[in-house]
Amino acid sequence: PLLCRNFLDQAEQFFRSGHTNNWAVLVCTSRFWFNYRHVANTLSVYRSVKRLGIPDSHIVLMLADDMACNPRNPKPATVFSHKNMELNVYGDDVEVDYRSYEVTVENFLRVLTGRIPPSTPRSKRLLSDDRSNILIYMTGHGGNGFLKFQDSEEITNIELADAFEQMWQKRRYNELLFIIDTCQGASMYERFYSPNIMALASSQVGEDSLSHQPDPAIGVHLMDRYTFYVLEFLEEINPASQTNMNDLFQVCPKSLCVSTPGHRTDLFQRDPKNVLITDFFGSVRKVEITTETISLQQYSEMESSYKEDQMDEELMEPLKYAEQLPVAQIIHQKPKLKDWHPPGGFILGLWALIIMVFFKTYGIKHMKFIF
Repeated sequence: PLLCRNFLDQAEQFFRSGHTNNWAVLVCTSRFWFNYRHVANTLSVYRSVKRLGIPDSHIVLMLADDMACNPRNPKPATVFSHKNMELNVYGDDVEVDYRSYEVTVENFLRVLTGRIPPSTPRSKRLLSDDRSNILIYMTGHGGNGFLKFQDSEEITNIELADAFEQMWQKRRYNELLFIIDTCQGASMYERFYSPNIMALASSQVGEDSLSHQPDPAIGVHLMDRYTFYVLEFLEEINPASQTNMNDLFQVCPKSLCVSTPGHRTDLFQRDPKNVLITDFFGSVRKVEITTETISLQQYSEMESSYKEDQMDEELMEPLKYAEQLPVAQIIHQKPKLKDWHPPGGFILGLWALIIMVFFKTYGIKHMKFIF
């Protein structure tokens, strides 16, 4: 009885929290071969959240460069996060949702706020709701109050804070965990003002975030220090783990990271020691527990009506393929009108008519004025 009571108490606490699903937005903002480590950072986090149960359908992966297919890569179709090429984080089932020049500040903000064109495929959407816990991980080159995207533009801490506020106003998250690995990373969460946000950064204002594990065979550093130790910590986590966020705060002291990692919890309603790592890095299955008897009669009536509708559809004449696939409606635009072109020989005939009229009017003696 005591064990059953504890189980019911845990279930009630779960549903009071309003958390029923998990999402992850993982962003690498850097291009070029010497930023190999930023792609490896992002793919390593991607591998960890998938291992802990978040499916690709709930992950938005943004990579600004394709290191696996870079001509300088001595091992094509691979990205390694550990020296001696021990761990290939690219794998065989990586689903990149935004790649190359699709990774822009505008597209990132549109993903967060849901303000995207209707034609955008489901895989490129963050379809979260007010019961979603969202992990947002970002890595790249940054400074005091900004993070660069592809060395051509940047997102500021004010823009990021306002995007999170839009998400809260539109009921797009229940709780949000923001992690950033960049120089002066703590400056990116200073302007946050929306509730239920917990933030972690690899360095304080005025500090650089340093790289880790140089590999002579590849010729670049493979990861950043902060992400390396975070992932080393996550490798010990399983879906049933009771490890909490306070443990995550301690994974990379200054003796290991060289920089000083920071975190912010004042906007978060729960105590970090009561927040499990798997609340953000794992997957939650929606399960409802009830002590009441459920009548199945209404469901049997619904099933019979469904069968009748299905029989009616079978009696109907099948549609042609073109009628089943209204392409103009699917892409949400009107069919493009064809450009008008004159029929063959039209121009030649027109010139012949002009010359005939000229000869009839002026004769051959006026030809000298033309040539």
